[in-house]
Amino acid sequence: MSMNRWSRREAVTALGLSGVAAALPSPAAAAADNEIFRHGIASGDPDQTSLILWTRVEPAGEREEVEWELASDSAFASVVKSGKAVTSADQDFTVKILVEGLKPGTRYHYRFRARGMTSPAGRTMTLADGAMDKLGIALVSCSNFPFGYFNAYDAISKDPLVDIVLHTGDYIYEYGGADGWGHETGLKLGREHQPAHEIVSLSDYRTRHAQYRTDAGLQAMTAAHPLVACWDDHESANNPWIGGAQNHQSDKEGSWLARRAASIRAYYEWMPVREPGMGRNRAEFWRSYRFGNLATLVTLETRHTARAEQIDYMHYADKIASKEDAAKLRDDVIGAPDRPMLSAAMEDFLAAELTQSVKAGQPWRVIGNAIPMARMPVPDLLGAGLLPDPSDKDLPFATRALAWKAMWNLPFYTDTWDGYPWARERFYDLCKKAGARDLIVLTGDSHSFWANQLADGTGKPMGIELGTAGVSSPGDFLESGFEPKLAAKLDKAFADMLPEVLWTDNFHQGYVRLDLRPDAAQANFIGMSTVTSQRYKPLSLRRYAIARQDGEVHLRG
Repeated sequence: MSMNRWSRREAVTALGLSGVAAALPSPAAAAADNEIFRHGIASGDPDQTSLILWTRVEPAGEREEVEWELASDSAFASVVKSGKAVTSADQDFTVKILVEGLKPGTRYHYRFRARGMTSPAGRTMTLADGAMDKLGIALVSCSNFPFGYFNAYDAISKDPLVDIVLHTGDYIYEYGGADGWGHETGLKLGREHQPAHEIVSLSDYRTRHAQYRTDAGLQAMTAAHPLVACWDDHESANNPWIGGAQNHQSDKEGSWLARRAASIRAYYEWMPVREPGMGRNRAEFWRSYRFGNLATLVTLETRHTARAEQIDYMHYADKIASKEDAAKLRDDVIGAPDRPMLSAAMEDFLAAELTQSVKAGQPWRVIGNAIPMARMPVPDLLGAGLLPDPSDKDLPFATRALAWKAMWNLPFYTDTWDGYPWARERFYDLCKKAGARDLIVLTGDSHSFWANQLADGTGKPMGIELGTAGVSSPGDFLESGFEPKLAAKLDKAFADMLPEVLWTDNFHQGYVRLDLRPDAAQANFIGMSTVTSQRYKPLSLRRYAIARQDGEVHLRG
């Protein structure tokens, strides 16, 4: 694919150069000094004729009246929609407006007023209904407040090629306390989690959401671009499934269902997302977005509506003594049939949306996916001389754990699609029946960048996967204590030794930008020079062309 399909400005911007990225004026200054709208503004969940506007008001009484305006110009000379809303403690004083009757494919500006003060102004847009010549999607995931500033969000707010932001989960983290993940870094940066304990109650989740929305980068991004989202685990608790979560202890923290309900309620209050449609509950958080004749994006719900319990390696570590034992664990336990990831209703929805996209002749089908989908069995890192024998009990735990998985060629993680191979094949079969073997899967969760070429169990190509690093969460190899040189070698080994992995990077935080055209597409992996200071530079780490041929898509680097 020739780069001349992109203009010079677009090609330069794809490099993530700070001078170019900063060329787009920010629609709003951070709202932290605004005593009423200190949590900023946001828009999201758009379709062709409607969208959500969001803000929160610092309360001065039991009820607050808020005015809102939507205009076709930044000076608000042409106001096309306006109204009033009342909020109270029952909504945590958040305001969410569904604005309807808008024109397709149109950019708008919006703002709020309360008690004589005006919020920052934001930009948003409806989705096109008809011909589209380009679309820029920014992919983000894993923003952990104590680990650093959300510089990736700030960079996205200034990126002129971004039209819409897809957040694939871990928008907040539930950890807290002196032993909470990231606490030491948070102390150094003055970004300790609030409340200062693991969040469990509705009040806790609301307070944590409120803290995250004080970050200037987050406020800038949501003021600049509409947001679409799916959640992962940390919006509720680490590694949840339909019956519980790894990070929930019922004897100390009460009912899992009550905690999950509190987390979901706070999420809907604090995010610019629509309420579920008729016949669906809030846990059934899947959506579809049609971008004219260019693309359809479907977001998946993989946590609260169907997921079977994860397989815990700790229960099997002392039972694996041979390749046969490892094969039984991999094939008969992890690979057991009827271990679902998606609910039947989610599958029906996905099948219908993909079928409609194929029949409409759209060139691109995009999946918003919280967890890595590619096959990632840990390769023979012992044979490659990168890791020692895991039987040495003096080794650090992280080294022993990775070496143990490498010795037996077991999945890197069991919380990802690798831990649910039956469900992954079911997903692929559904896509094939819809005529969609050309997926672009946009993924979060892993804190590393990934460029993956997907295939089903028979080796038939199913599309590509673009995985983003965390906004601030650190890469696993470095965070696990591996020296940087070894961490780099581990990255290279995964790319060299695994058929589905073309490239990975666990050294940077950042985002992925997917640029779609009718006859061409490009993936740009953009890192941040630092997240421990708000003085940063965006870095071009990797760029791939996305090639279409015979109903398939492939990465060309």
